[in-house]
Amino acid sequence: MDSETEGFEAIHSSYRPRIVRYLTRLVGPDAAEDLTQEVFVKVSRGLLNFKGDAKLSTWIYRIATNIATDRLRSRSFKQTQSDKAISPQEGSVEDTNALPDEKSPSIERQLMRDQMSSCVNDYINALPENYRAVVILSDIEGLTNQEIAEVLDVTLDTVKIRLHRGRAKLKEELKAGCRFDRDEDDVLICDPKSGYDRDN
Repeated sequence: MDSETEGFEAIHSSYRPRIVRYLTRLVGPDAAEDLTQEVFVKVSRGLLNFKGDAKLSTWIYRIATNIATDRLRSRSFKQTQSDKAISPQEGSVEDTNALPDEKSPSIERQLMRDQMSSCVNDYINALPENYRAVVILSDIEGLTNQEIAEVLDVTLDTVKIRLHRGRAKLKEELKAGCRFDRDEDDVLICDPKSGYDRDN
């Protein structure tokens, strides 16, 4: 195995779980696996010409975002998604760690965390495309605003505006669709309000 192949294998091993998770949030689990393959085909082909002008992670996320955007805007994808909701439950276990860590959480507490994470993820996935991407890249993937600007090929000010509006929209939708409370162990839990339709 030559050094170039070894380099790609290391990149693939390191980034594939993150890209699958990211694409799952953008296009849903059914399309995420196929698109991840496309991403790493492009990464493999582009490595020779990658000059390091951007961080490797930023470059890979940019490829993933462009591929996801093309899929989201395709007529066939819109038709297949028109009567099928995207489910965020396919995300990795890391998604449930958004709340404070504990050494050995009880099963009940972990279930509450899962419910909370699932509830928030549902609303993130329902955000408009432009807002969803910046919120996921910032609050889930942990990229800086400058890195997000490079990934999305927009200005830093545009990222800040979209992030502000996306978070405001998310907060508004969460408040309208969920009741938040804390259990006896002070764990935040989410109770969806009956009859609320976030699509209207």
